Amino acid sequence: MSELIVIGYDDHAVAREAFETVQRLRDDHVVELRGLAVVRVDQDGETHVDTPAKSEEIALSATAGALWGLVLGIIVLTPGIGALGAALGGLVGKLNQMGVDRGFRQKVSDLLEPGSAAVVVMASEITEDRFAAAMEPFGGTVLKTSLPEESERELAEQLTGAGTETA
Repeated sequence: MSELIVIGYDDHAVAREAFETVQRLRDDHVVELRGLAVVRVDQDGETHVDTPAKSEEIALSATAGALWGLVLGIIVLTPGIGALGAALGGLVGKLNQMGVDRGFRQKVSDLLEPGSAAVVVMASEITEDRFAAAMEPFGGTVLKTSLPEESERELAEQLTGAGTETA
């Protein structure tokens, strides 16, 4: 099971410092990451996603990268999803089943007002108390949901078009 954590800040510089702390926590084996990004909304309301250099090491496979990109895109970049193709609509439905429901996405959207930023963390393992203690000095608003492993696997299969057959 993965944890999807979004921590909202009023200041992009604080979000960037928090992001760097998450990277150090990864290096210290406090958190095992499947994805990490800083999302900021400029004064014009335009969303920017930053996955600085070291975080590119996180996606260990094309599937992991695609899954992370889909999750990030669904919760942050498509608040008013509107008309989607059938395949993407199916994936959004799967994310709803996984716990990334409309309510969670709305809370994320509400967090990301013009001039604000957030750190988005997808963790496969996390030592909650150490993570919380390290992030506490930055403050922020924390949103969290779980993504069951079986649902992640199904999503990955849908993304790659792979069957469930194994050797």
